[in-house]
Amino acid sequence: MPTQPMTDTLNTPLKSTSPLTRAARLALMGVHFLYGFYLLAFRYRKLDRTAQVRLARRWSLRMLKVLGIEVVMRGEWPGEYPANTLMVANHISWLDIFALSSQTMTRFIAKMEIRHWPVVGWLVHAGGTLFIDRTNRRDASRVNQIMADALQSGDCMAVFPESTTSEGNVLLPFKSSLFESAILAGSRVQPVTLRYLDANGIPTTDPSYAGDTTFRESLAAILRHKVIRVEVTFGESLAAGTPPYDSRFALAEASRREVAAALRLSRDRPDTDGLSPLDPQAEVL
Repeated sequence: MPTQPMTDTLNTPLKSTSPLTRAARLALMGVHFLYGFYLLAFRYRKLDRTAQVRLARRWSLRMLKVLGIEVVMRGEWPGEYPANTLMVANHISWLDIFALSSQTMTRFIAKMEIRHWPVVGWLVHAGGTLFIDRTNRRDASRVNQIMADALQSGDCMAVFPESTTSEGNVLLPFKSSLFESAILAGSRVQPVTLRYLDANGIPTTDPSYAGDTTFRESLAAILRHKVIRVEVTFGESLAAGTPPYDSRFALAEASRREVAAALRLSRDRPDTDGLSPLDPQAEVL
């Protein structure tokens, strides 16, 4: 029997999940979220670091599975919780945190507003997230020192240096401010690239939580897919504080190049502080 040409497979229209499947996934997501609340409230802080890491990884993997998300890891795995390591990744979706945590557990940096969200603010705080006031430029110095202290004590931290989400088909400039923590702590900086693909292996923007997209719209688009594959690619680890990575600007630029390469972007541009997703110089897949 002749095999179907690959081009036909790639052009096959995707079938949406049934309303019943979407409802079941939504219900399971709610149950799993409540289970996570229970773990953080009553168990998580009583465990040692190794047990916390493994519990969080299992919980994240399960959440992704409930939503029909398959994870593919590429590159050299840095380990469950690599000490004194700053993870830096491109930012597309609220799923990014689960995708990263399913492979390597980290403590995240988030905007201060999230700390005041009902329930969610408490959850992320209990999970070890640090918060930064993005409206106050001076707050970066405070957070850098806290991050540096945490890194030197053996923590693994994670930031999204684009400072906002994109649809995944562009890579915004990396803001360099929080790379200073890695310089202060003499850390390894680990670039990580996230890509979301549909069942045909084609990049999809449906998981995106960018622009005017609401959480409800993003979740509805995800639930319509039978399967979405997220690729988590670990790039070359960089030694902060040693030439040629002895400045936060050099670290930001080198990290961005690693992510751009894994996203298969055609060109590269150094860190700046001012461009939006609508900027005509933004790199497009």
